[in-house]
Amino acid sequence: MYFMTLQEAIKNRHSVRKYTDKPIETAKVATLRTGIERANAESGLNIQLVLEEPKCFSSGIWKYGQFSGVKNYFVMAGPRGKEAEEKIGYFGEKLVILAQTLGLNTCWVGLTYKKIPGTYTLRDGDIVHCVVSLGYGISPGVQHPQKPAEQFFESEGLPPKWFRDGMEAALLAPTAVNQQKFKFILHDGNKVEARTSFSMAGYTSIDLGIVKYHFEVGAGEDSFEWVY
Repeated sequence: MYFMTLQEAIKNRHSVRKYTDKPIETAKVATLRTGIERANAESGLNIQLVLEEPKCFSSGIWKYGQFSGVKNYFVMAGPRGKEAEEKIGYFGEKLVILAQTLGLNTCWVGLTYKKIPGTYTLRDGDIVHCVVSLGYGISPGVQHPQKPAEQFFESEGLPPKWFRDGMEAALLAPTAVNQQKFKFILHDGNKVEARTSFSMAGYTSIDLGIVKYHFEVGAGEDSFEWVY
């Protein structure tokens, strides 16, 4: 049996909006639930998995974005604030890449969905930041055209290979409306700072968490340390 690596999953992952009726197998659901439990325990978030629920994307304005066949999704819930939003991005993308290793497709969804009462539970102070559609895509999706990596980082001199590998992975990360409002700065050889810039679309803190996870996978966690 072939197992996809995280690096391969990052390269193969594309946003998918149209899904087949094929249900997610029990063993894969169990793997996803384990991943959710770990993410919530580490982050303090309240991520949940909803299965076989078609109403979230089924009517009215929620047809905008051309989603179809969505019956499964992650509910990305947690406290308010930028710190929680970055965690939503980081740990949510961790689950997205886990799903990709299982042969599943996904798409981050910020606005074009409907909250269905009774499908998830919120703690005091929690909100739903967004959802992530999940299932078997009709197609695997397509890669957006990439901008030059040099637009997204700063370093003194030529950066090391691990940094370039991290940037390659970061540039494959999904961001709201493909805005890519982020920059990585290399300090003192192995210290990396990640920043966002203003966006009319919002979601930059969630985007930052997503791209930081991609960078970690590409660069290798032992190659550097984050600075803030």
